Amino acid sequence: MSDAAQPTAAEVRAAAEAVKTALDRHLAAVERRSGEDDPAVYEAFNQLAAAAEAYDELLYDRYDEVTPFEIPGAEDALPPYAGPEEPNALSVLIRRDYSVAEPQRLLGHAQRIEAADGDGSDASGTVHGALGLLFGEFEPDEIASRHKEFGLEEGDSTLWVTASDVPAEPGEWLEAPFEQVDPQQVVCRFDVSAVFDEDEDLDDDTDDLDELDPALDEDEDLEPLDADR
Repeated sequence: MSDAAQPTAAEVRAAAEAVKTALDRHLAAVERRSGEDDPAVYEAFNQLAAAAEAYDELLYDRYDEVTPFEIPGAEDALPPYAGPEEPNALSVLIRRDYSVAEPQRLLGHAQRIEAADGDGSDASGTVHGALGLLFGEFEPDEIASRHKEFGLEEGDSTLWVTASDVPAEPGEWLEAPFEQVDPQQVVCRFDVSAVFDEDEDLDDDTDDLDELDPALDEDEDLEPLDADR
């Protein structure tokens, strides 16, 4: 970036003052909030995020420095809850991702299920057929707790709890069960992802390296670090 395009020191200072003001407004909104999903707190949060992002960019452009904190943007947050105060019904939406790490182990389990059923089918000969047998035999929670035994590797997962006034009619959403989720009806959500562990893994690796004896000869064989530790 050229000097002409760089922000002035006064602009950086003004952005810093805007962050301070946004912090005060956010704290005041939190102190006055009327409930757990107060829209005033949500708005103050977004204003603080925008002010912090603007300051961080100007600080970097002017001084090649960054802030030591990160505030997620508004697009990463759910909108404020707009569902019923006292829900009469709820829906639990769960997504769990797996990869087929050991196809032969999966096929072996499917063949045992097929043999026990004695229906004479040959679904266990393919991976997609084996998966159908596996999920037809075991509850999803049991598969989640025994995934390695079945040759699966666990990936990301998410659970959303949505609220409504009226329970759904039997069969009314079966054709498209995941198409009509209103984010404003989400009471809470819980996410599990390897992304959240990346920083911790980096810290662990750094700690392991720090523990190595600096006096070790460069030619001496070192045991590989355990990446799962």
